[in-house]
Amino acid sequence: MIGFIIAGLIIGALARLIKPGKQNLGWIATLLLGLAGSVIGGLVANLIGTGDIFELNVIGFIVAVVAAVLLVGTAEGLAARTKKE
Repeated sequence: MIGFIIAGLIIGALARLIKPGKQNLGWIATLLLGLAGSVIGGLVANLIGTGDIFELNVIGFIVAVVAAVLLVGTAEGLAARTKKE
């Protein structure tokens, strides 16, 4: 479980580094988005038969980072929209 949390934090941090611009997200939001990306990556890896959801592998990691980048962008867009209103 601790490894899953650490992997989520690393994936979230990588996603924030890859996503251009400044994101107004704290480390808890980064962790949660990284964990969500990690779960998505594990599910995709499991569906295509390259690994288990809780197993770290290359394809799952790449999909997790891409999913986390998309989630960071979505969270950023939602935060900007709620600030305008």
